[in-house]
Amino acid sequence: MIKKVVIPAAGLGTRLLSATKEQPKEMLPVFCRSTNGDLSVKPLVQLVFEQLFDAGIKEFCFIVGRGKRAIEDHFTPDFEYVERLNNIGKNNQASDLQSFYNKLAESTIIWVNQPQPKGFGHAVLLARPFVGADEFLVHAGDTYLISKKKSHLTRLVNTHQRHKDDATLLIQEVPDPRPYGIIEGKETNEGFKVTRVVEKPEKHITNLAIMPVYVFTPILFRALEVTPPGKGGEIQLTDGIQKLIEWGLNVHAIKLNDDDVKLDIGTPETYWEAQNLSYKKALEHSRSGEEDD
Repeated sequence: MIKKVVIPAAGLGTRLLSATKEQPKEMLPVFCRSTNGDLSVKPLVQLVFEQLFDAGIKEFCFIVGRGKRAIEDHFTPDFEYVERLNNIGKNNQASDLQSFYNKLAESTIIWVNQPQPKGFGHAVLLARPFVGADEFLVHAGDTYLISKKKSHLTRLVNTHQRHKDDATLLIQEVPDPRPYGIIEGKETNEGFKVTRVVEKPEKHITNLAIMPVYVFTPILFRALEVTPPGKGGEIQLTDGIQKLIEWGLNVHAIKLNDDDVKLDIGTPETYWEAQNLSYKKALEHSRSGEEDD
C-alpha cells in the first residue's frame, strides 16, 4: 500500500496571469458535486486531495511557492465559518465544508516551501525528508483525472508493485506531444516497458504523453540530485526519470482508459476545457447519482 503522496503546487502559473499573480493556479475552481449531490465548485487541488484520500492516501506533502499562502489557508479548517453557514441556513454548504475538514483531520499534511521556481523535478526533490525510505506517489496539483472504470490510481499502484518498478507512469495518446514529456517503449500486455523519456520534444518521437501522476521508489531522489537543469533552465522530473532508465532501472507506463477524463488547468485553453468538462460531468452525476473514482 502506498501511503505517501507529494503534490507540487509551486509554479508561477504565468500562462494564467493575472488570475495567478496572488493565488496559485491550483486554487482555481472547477465544477463538481457537493456531498448532497448539488452542483458545486471547488479548487482543483481540493479535488485532487479528496480523490487521493478516498483512495487510501493519508500522508500528504505539498510543495508550495514563496508568498502564496492560499492553499495552506484553504487547507486550514475554519469551524467558525462552518457554524456561521449553519446559522444562516446554508446547511448543505456547511456539510460539504465539514466533510472536507473531516478528511483533513484524518490526514498528516506537510508544507514545504520552494523559495525559487526551479522546476517540477526540484520541487519533488524537496520532499525527500518527508518520503524517507518509502515508495510514494507524485501528483501534480493542477491536473485532476476521473476514471469511469477501475481507478487509474489503483491500476498505477498495482502495476508498480507487480513489476517491482522504480518508476511507474500514466500516459495518454495525444494529437500534439510537444507540450508534454513523452515516452518511447516496448509495448507489453498491460502497457509499456519504457526505454526513453523526453521533455517537450521539438521533433515528433511518439504521441505517448506522460500524465502528471506517478509512483516512485526513493532512488528517484538520487537521480534528481545529479540531474542538471533542462527545458526552461529548470530541473525536470522527466529528466530524472531518464536518469533511472540510463541506470538500467525498471520504468513502466500504463495508458489511461479511453473514457478517463483529464481536467488540466495549466493554460487558458485547457482551463476552458476543464471548466466545460467538469460542468458536464457534475450535471450528469447530479442527475444520475453515479460515482466516479
